[in-house]
Amino acid sequence: MQAIRNRDTAPEQAIRSLLHAAGLRYRVCARPLPDLRRTADLVFRPTKVAVFVDGCYWHGCPEHYVPPKTNPGYWSDKVARNIARDRDTDARLQQAGWTVLRFWEHQSADECALLVADTVAARRIGLLRRKQAPGEQ
Repeated sequence: MQAIRNRDTAPEQAIRSLLHAAGLRYRVCARPLPDLRRTADLVFRPTKVAVFVDGCYWHGCPEHYVPPKTNPGYWSDKVARNIARDRDTDARLQQAGWTVLRFWEHQSADECALLVADTVAARRIGLLRRKQAPGEQ
């Protein structure tokens, strides 16, 4: 289990590289909420966008997950707990006003990075409008 990476995976690094090249800055493997003991792969704090790049096996991808042949009871339960934790994390972040983006490791890094960049840009525009609205009246 120690050899399994929980950060800096190849799909995550590909998305980070594209976002960095586009001029976006973010926190890596950070807690979006200080009191939530869970980390997102990329965190854009000012715009409240949390990005997760989930592994197909560990998070139960509907397309690629293959149940284990060795010790299936333990591993299938572990993946089920991971999925439940992911849903709970999404709900808690959304309640706190965050936008949650989840991608599978097999998805195109270009498409993921484009969606992240568009989401962050849209949230920035929303923040600017909210800041300007009180002064205009």
